[in-house]
Amino acid sequence: MLELYKKLRAIDWVLLTVLMGLTVLQVFCTMKLVDYMRDIITSITLLNYNKNPSALGEIGAMVAALGGWEGITADKLLSLGVSADDTAMLLSVATATAGDIWYNGGMMLLVAGGSAAAQVLIGFIAAYVAANHSASLRSAVYKKVDGFSIAENNRYSTPSLITRTTNDVQQVQMANIMMLRMALAAPITAIWSICKIQTVATQLTWATAVAVVLLVIFLSVLMVFVLPKFKIMQKLVDKLNGVSRENLTGLRVIRAYNAEGYQQEKFEQANSNITKTQLFTGRLMSLMSPVITLIMNGLTLAIYWLGASLINAGEVDYPTVTSFMMLTSQIIMAFMMLLMMFVILPRAQVSAGRIVEILETPLSVADPETEEELTEEGTVEFRNVSFRYPDADNCVINNVSFKAEKGQTVAFIGSTGSGKSTLINLVPRFYDVTEGQILIDGADVRNLKQKTLRRIIGYVPQKGVLFTGTVRDNIAFGNPALTDEEVIAAAKTAEADEFVSAFENGYDSEISQGGKNVSGGQKQRLSIARAVAMKPEILIFDDSFSALDYKTDKKVRENLKKAVDGATKLIVAQRIGTIMDADKIVVLDSGDAVGIGTHKELLESCPVYREIALSQLSEEELGI
Repeated sequence: MLELYKKLRAIDWVLLTVLMGLTVLQVFCTMKLVDYMRDIITSITLLNYNKNPSALGEIGAMVAALGGWEGITADKLLSLGVSADDTAMLLSVATATAGDIWYNGGMMLLVAGGSAAAQVLIGFIAAYVAANHSASLRSAVYKKVDGFSIAENNRYSTPSLITRTTNDVQQVQMANIMMLRMALAAPITAIWSICKIQTVATQLTWATAVAVVLLVIFLSVLMVFVLPKFKIMQKLVDKLNGVSRENLTGLRVIRAYNAEGYQQEKFEQANSNITKTQLFTGRLMSLMSPVITLIMNGLTLAIYWLGASLINAGEVDYPTVTSFMMLTSQIIMAFMMLLMMFVILPRAQVSAGRIVEILETPLSVADPETEEELTEEGTVEFRNVSFRYPDADNCVINNVSFKAEKGQTVAFIGSTGSGKSTLINLVPRFYDVTEGQILIDGADVRNLKQKTLRRIIGYVPQKGVLFTGTVRDNIAFGNPALTDEEVIAAAKTAEADEFVSAFENGYDSEISQGGKNVSGGQKQRLSIARAVAMKPEILIFDDSFSALDYKTDKKVRENLKKAVDGATKLIVAQRIGTIMDADKIVVLDSGDAVGIGTHKELLESCPVYREIALSQLSEEELGI
């Protein structure tokens, strides 16, 4: 958890310094409370002796014979052969008044009020610092995940990332509040009390030392068994979130196949696993309270037994034993505070480790310190590009080379799994190439900052993705400064204006999370409009026309040719009709570029392309 404290702000460190000062003040007031309590007990005892001189035995009778306390002086007592200790005690009795009790009682109220005020301020500061620290952690984790490439996203599951951003941060926040309120106060209280114990009665210290050693041994053994289970528990939370997310996102398919029982069984299994782990840790942690209570009561019994023996032997008095008991209670209370921390700290430590793991994950796609200068416009060039997924044995793209000039349309086609989408995802640097180079406007994409690169690219994914907000917000997603006219123009290019205008609120209509309140084709057209609205130099369509009917597909391509004629277009498609008019077609087969050329050229020179074409259109339609 110490690693996470680097996220504290300067003001937080100032507040922590204040908090430490308040903690010392609180402990000081608590210790003074013990002193004033002892003084009150002593004052009451002296007053009782004053009212009843016979309680002092022979010395008391002598005092009465001398005419009472008023005439007692040190010289008279010493002249009668009274010892120095007895003389000091008798003078204390002679001067004892009820005002001593009122004074000590008032001081007790004062220091108790000071301790309470310090505790309130400590609580406020702890909550403020912990809440802001958690906000910083959530922002840091979100920012880090936002910079992940697809490789890092594949390394951590989505439910795990969500859990780390929410549940894990919350565990750390709760631990921070406990630590700031108790972790400082507990050791200071324990050390201060032990130091005062040494000055009060050294003989009784051993009983306290034995109790403390027993507590430390017990808690250490407990943590050995509990800590590994907390690590497992957080992984089980990831699993439970994963199953829940899968059930919610796949609800239609689950119902269509009557698989509710199967999914329920998966959920129950995940739920059962986390429940068993929580029960195990809960049962072990439940041992703490009775064991500590047993040790505390045993220590109390030992102190009273030893104290009584010492009082009978004349080595200590009753106020001393009472104050010792109060100091011992402070020590035990300090360990009780540590106990409360031990309930939450192990799990928080695991959560902190999971957060640090995210924050320290190296990015496979990183920005260069200096950018390479762009020497061309609207060009995309692959130079002997090969790509292999992380931890994979073989390349999925093998030595592919081609160049798209400004304004050209380059299409990619091939069988399922041939590497089309993988190849197209290398352009915006969702992955970095394993070998070779990809040049955008004459510069290697690895030598460009990601913002610079993606500012000149309009990307339409294979699956249309929309975000919560209005239709206008989604179209202007890449450039919120777009005017209404530009938004509408982009929608018309994507053949989306007609159905958007039919909505009750038009472009101000709300889109639900994930675009669930629009059809697949509408979602795809809005995604195309979003890319067009950016007016990029390069447009990438990753099989983005598959959800459109043939008529709409043709209209959208015609609109694109007019509206963004100067933009270079890279199109992944399954339909021959979508790419027949492309300036260049790259045919992929198992990651190899087995053919590059125009539609007519490939029909004659590339058997793979000819086979795909004939499987979709007749020879007459293909012009063969």
